[in-house]
Amino acid sequence: MEAENLYREETYTDRRVGSLQILTPVNSDGTDDSTRQQLYVGQTQILTPAGALPLSFELEATTMKEAIEKFGEGAKVALSEAMQRLEEMRREASSSIIVPGSEGSPGGTAGQGMQFP
Repeated sequence: MEAENLYREETYTDRRVGSLQILTPVNSDGTDDSTRQQLYVGQTQILTPAGALPLSFELEATTMKEAIEKFGEGAKVALSEAMQRLEEMRREASSSIIVPGSEGSPGGTAGQGMQFP
């Protein structure tokens, strides 16, 4: 563990929409480290046809109240970014499908690309 990068975690939830995690920086002896700022992380999940999609997103806030106010917008941004990543993964997967008989694929035209003496 990195002794200079320790945090105490506190989790709050409304038991409906999601949870808010507050990460308080601490020193290696467990005392609060006032030289670093608290971090606020929102967590929720979106139900999709493939199942629950967990979302976790950092909130730019200095108080718990501010983090709660920014939770909804943070979740929307995280969902948008997740959907973009999924679309990129889908495009990459579809472009890497090997079609029998296509150039350079195993099982293509016999001798294609081979040189004989």
